[in-house]
Amino acid sequence: MRQRSAQTVHALGAEPVIGEVTDPAAWRVASAGVRGIVHAAALVASRGTLEDFLAVNVGGTRQAVAAARAASARLVHISSVAVYGRTSPFVAGASGVSEDFPFGPIVAHDYYARSKRAAEEALWEAAQRGGGLAAVAIRPNVVYGERDRLFSPRVVRAVRQGIVPQVGDGTNRLSCVYAGNVAAAVVLALDAPAAPGRAYNVTTDGETALTQRSFADAFAAELGVPVRRLRLPYGVARFAVDLWARWQLLRRPADYPGIGGAAVRFLAGDNPYVAERARRELGWSPPVPAREAVRRTVRWVLANEKPGT
Repeated sequence: MRQRSAQTVHALGAEPVIGEVTDPAAWRVASAGVRGIVHAAALVASRGTLEDFLAVNVGGTRQAVAAARAASARLVHISSVAVYGRTSPFVAGASGVSEDFPFGPIVAHDYYARSKRAAEEALWEAAQRGGGLAAVAIRPNVVYGERDRLFSPRVVRAVRQGIVPQVGDGTNRLSCVYAGNVAAAVVLALDAPAAPGRAYNVTTDGETALTQRSFADAFAAELGVPVRRLRLPYGVARFAVDLWARWQLLRRPADYPGIGGAAVRFLAGDNPYVAERARRELGWSPPVPAREAVRRTVRWVLANEKPGT
């Protein structure tokens, strides 16, 4: 944990431990006497090389494994649906993408997805070696909510400006989940008898999950602003962001070009991921409805945004 997060952790009633996620000494201090470890630290959309992503996302996972072994603690690893590969949602069919769905290819420059898959592989390899490691992987899709500084503030800014890009007709159910609903699944995974050695999709806000259009409408309602839509055909939006990504790769070929292409697929596609296993084995049911989740998200973003943003 970094210093800037310590105050938040302390306010929530926990004891903060300052250190880098790849530092064994910090892990030893943080894991002393615990019965469960939740490993959520990762590079997501940062500038950096593949080696940077692997060092944090895989190296940090290996440190979490070592700490869990030493403490005889259950390890809940926060993975991602990115491990399935980018082609998976388009070939899933009516049954959707479950945890047993075969992994598809990942494009070379998607450092985040490659590193998250490698981190899960490291987790399962360690679990198969034995030694008493009880490991669980939680696979959320796009997470929004309090303390999200990547996705949620961008949605608030776009809606507040009055023009929101809409890919297609906007009736697709977005592939996203509220952070509080993910947290509820994590708490269940720490104790569920069936959980060790299993991966769980945690990928929906339940029956109240919002479409692309109603998601923007819900944010606009909470912000008290009208919203206009800039409707874009999928092909046009995809061409624009792919062109931008190629330009970034030409400028800095070793660096991660960002999440542009994934963002278009996110906006345009129906959520293909099914969370039946989490419901059945963990007893998970998203406790926070989508519109309440949006209300909490907007309230937090407005209370924590920096002047001028």
